[in-house]
Amino acid sequence: MKVLIKGAGDLASGIAYELWLAGHGVLMTEIEVPLAVRRAVSFSRAVYEGSAKVEGAKGVLVRNISEGLLEIKKGNIPVIVDEKARIREEYKPDVLVDAIMAKRNTGTALTDAPLVIGTGPGFSAGADCHFVIETMRGKDLGRVISLGGAKPDTGVPGEVGGYTAERLLRASADGELTTMVQIGDIVEKGQVVARCGCVPVYAGMSGIVRGMLMPGVYVTKGLKIGDIDSREIKKSCYTISDKARLVGRGVLEAIECGIGGCRMAACQ
Repeated sequence: MKVLIKGAGDLASGIAYELWLAGHGVLMTEIEVPLAVRRAVSFSRAVYEGSAKVEGAKGVLVRNISEGLLEIKKGNIPVIVDEKARIREEYKPDVLVDAIMAKRNTGTALTDAPLVIGTGPGFSAGADCHFVIETMRGKDLGRVISLGGAKPDTGVPGEVGGYTAERLLRASADGELTTMVQIGDIVEKGQVVARCGCVPVYAGMSGIVRGMLMPGVYVTKGLKIGDIDSREIKKSCYTISDKARLVGRGVLEAIECGIGGCRMAACQ
């Protein structure tokens, strides 16, 4: 199957990885300045670096459909800067997955591909997509929904290592981001880990830096810029999260369900 994924952040990358493992041809779109916090496991990093390795898969920045098709043929995952995903008109995907995680539909429609899948809140199966994948942590994570939408956003970050809101680092002011630590570093609660302009950002807890925005990007006050994990397992900084894997497997199930035209009870 030819699959187009809108977004190339960590959750979209988990989806892309699962589809790549299953043998599908995957093309991803991104914005000009990606803001993926878990960039070590995001194919969006290719926008900055030209390529990005996520576990066993390689993402490569491309400029057009010809380069994209060539990378797919090589067994890679092409990433193109295309905020509106206009490349779908040339690529003509069998499946379009909206994994931007904007918590609202930013323009995806049922007519974008023969099979359209939305991830998380903001989509309604049967109205603007064929299936929705649940992204909220819990027993329903990764569930395929064929009618209606996912659970609404609570505004509270999911629990990781027993912590929720305190694990996130947020921009202290509008300005250019300067980082004092790197992904994989151990930090202490109260430590200055970054500056937004001239305003310091303090760690709200002790742990390992699991994610951090690319240094030098312009941020706005309150934007999520980093993530701390109390478990201090360095490997977890460089591997796809359980959440992204489950959502990816949900997308695979939705593709299989869509191909067969099924409406199984498991997809309700």
